[in-house]
Amino acid sequence: MIILKLGGSIITDKAAKEPTVNHNHLNRIAREIKNSNTSDLIIVHGAGSYGHPFAREYSIGKPFSSDEDFQKKRMGFTITQSWVKKLNSIVCDALREQGVPAISIQPSSFITTENKRINKADISMVDSYLKKGFIPVIYGDVVLDEDPSIQMAVVSGDQIISYLAKNLLPERVILGTDVDGVFNKNPKLNKDSRIIETLSSLQELDSVDATTTVDVTGGMIGKLEELLKLAQLGIESEIINAGCNNLIEEALKGKKVPGTVIKK
Repeated sequence: MIILKLGGSIITDKAAKEPTVNHNHLNRIAREIKNSNTSDLIIVHGAGSYGHPFAREYSIGKPFSSDEDFQKKRMGFTITQSWVKKLNSIVCDALREQGVPAISIQPSSFITTENKRINKADISMVDSYLKKGFIPVIYGDVVLDEDPSIQMAVVSGDQIISYLAKNLLPERVILGTDVDGVFNKNPKLNKDSRIIETLSSLQELDSVDATTTVDVTGGMIGKLEELLKLAQLGIESEIINAGCNNLIEEALKGKKVPGTVIKK
């Protein structure tokens, strides 16, 4: 079984002021998934411009200061949830148009967190869909949190991947992002940056400038922290550029592609 993460930065215009899908990338990636003939597959996608702006606007995951603040966050929770569900529907539609039996699974229906970390998740349904040949499509979402000071939190696609991998033990984890892998410095700001082909620790980065984005889920550093936890369990993952033609297809087929491997 393979877990494939599609970053919100690749399937949406993450910098857009309004929720905006990058249909060119999404439709191409859907074709590549179809062409890979991968059946035992879970897809997790980020929220991008469909989630981060709203979660940030309503400060989902931060302590509420008053009943009025709680009511505002509660409404913001519903708005954020609505938008990320819309993106998930678009992603599933693109996959189905290619003949991929994509089935949407809403995280807020089976996941809760405590202090913004997953503490309960009934993944039996995910496993049941897999056994029947479906391709579960899960996504970054807002969920209920058991910490009484926040009560609501954002759960990232990266954290979902980490939880699923620990419990389902996939053969491989693939992250499709908008960069060629992990660099020792931010490649968009430093011409002398170099790609790190194999990463085992955050100490191998020259600085936090190696991250190319910062969002409500932690950006690249957040991804690496989740993947390094998997590496300690012996589960390797790879970060590749999903914006490049055929890389997703080749990676799913097990071919070596440019990128960064995260391992112990």
